[in-house]
Amino acid sequence: MVRGAQPERPNILFALADDWSWPHAGIYGDKFARTPVFDRVAREGVVFNRAYCNSPSCTPSRGAMLTGQASHRLEEGGNLWSILPKKFPVYPDILESAGYFVGYEIKGWGPGSLLGSGRTRNPAGPVFRDFEQFLRDKPAAKPFCYWFGSRDPHRQYVPGSGIAGGLKPEDVVVPPFLPDTPEVRRDLLDYYFAVQRFDRRVGDLLQLLKASGQFDRTLVVITSDNGMPFPRAKANLYDYGTHMPLVMRWRGRFRPGTVIDDFVSFCDFAPTFLQAAGLKPLPEMTGRSLLSMIDGKERGNRDMVFTERERHSNVRKGDLSYPSRAVRTREFLYIRNLKPDRWPVGDPEKWKAGGAFGDIENSPAKKVLVEGLEDPRYARLFRLGFDKRPEEELYDLAKDPDEFNNVAGRPECAEPQRRLRAALGKWMKETRDPRAFGGGDEFDRYPSFQGGGLGAGDSPNAPPRTETESTPR
Repeated sequence: MVRGAQPERPNILFALADDWSWPHAGIYGDKFARTPVFDRVAREGVVFNRAYCNSPSCTPSRGAMLTGQASHRLEEGGNLWSILPKKFPVYPDILESAGYFVGYEIKGWGPGSLLGSGRTRNPAGPVFRDFEQFLRDKPAAKPFCYWFGSRDPHRQYVPGSGIAGGLKPEDVVVPPFLPDTPEVRRDLLDYYFAVQRFDRRVGDLLQLLKASGQFDRTLVVITSDNGMPFPRAKANLYDYGTHMPLVMRWRGRFRPGTVIDDFVSFCDFAPTFLQAAGLKPLPEMTGRSLLSMIDGKERGNRDMVFTERERHSNVRKGDLSYPSRAVRTREFLYIRNLKPDRWPVGDPEKWKAGGAFGDIENSPAKKVLVEGLEDPRYARLFRLGFDKRPEEELYDLAKDPDEFNNVAGRPECAEPQRRLRAALGKWMKETRDPRAFGGGDEFDRYPSFQGGGLGAGDSPNAPPRTETESTPR
């Protein structure tokens, strides 16, 4: 590059899985996961060890990615099955105004509705049949920004697909918060099979990109929106709900084999993409660009990350949310449950969506735990996944990496509890979280479009779902 010349604006390919948890990729040491594409991109670029979604729920997580703002700032957009008001700018629109060709396929922002949002298309951009069509339609002189929104590994799974795909139940490692039964092992195999299908689809995209001659001019990002669809994972602020796989590649800018151990928030994506395109992040963005960190200029100063949730499914009498906020450091996870009198994963009786404990999708693990409530083998796992929770939770991760033993209130943990409570409160105030100022009940009153709206985040002219995209829901 000529000294003083402006760098070429990169293309941006954002590949987003649906419900995939860290560490289920080979590069992270999971010996069961077969993710050769993800692992290769990691070796050719950057792998992040501590990347966290803003919220363990599809709609607010994707809203935070698109706006660069914490989801509690997005009004209705802080809930699942909601709207994202147009007054919150999204990076695809900004890049399009700056000359980028933008688009998405399958699942963009959502699930939710455009009704009343002021938007005429999905916040992820105009929809395309597939990446091949997008590349054909792209004007030659324009850089592009493309969102590949897979539905894998979201439920429902084809039972037995993992075994049919060559995976063996005896080889899978069952997370400690799940019952170790043959049914659960087979279900985990089906989940891993869907993860591997996502990896293959991303590989197809990269092959198209290489064939077009644009691979090395493209910033490639591969990640997930929130955690795996099992109890104590998705819709929870524990690590299996919020800790995400993340790799990036940008030849000539990112040094191959770079490993980032700092904490990363998915609010950081939008400012990163804008800066990569030569634009300034918007002042209202709570996220920060990752480029200086990746370049090695700002390593070691991101020592914590904040996560949150409001209403996931509409599963509590009165349409109530379950508001929680958390801060994660290397040593501790601190969670503040702001309405501890409510059921964290939904009422024991069906309200409007799903069934009993409806924030947890139906699965063999849920069935075993609910039906085996009196079984001493599973009683503790049921309590951990379903029971009401105290206002404060604190987990000492060196001693308790599984986040099973709440040490909040213990005298020997008073100092970290006080310190993290203060850090979380400071972040809530600085980011204008309504829950920090006596508000937040509006999250209970925002309408839910569950059962209507744009189904699964698709725009009104989205292509029909096919078996090649993912298992139909």
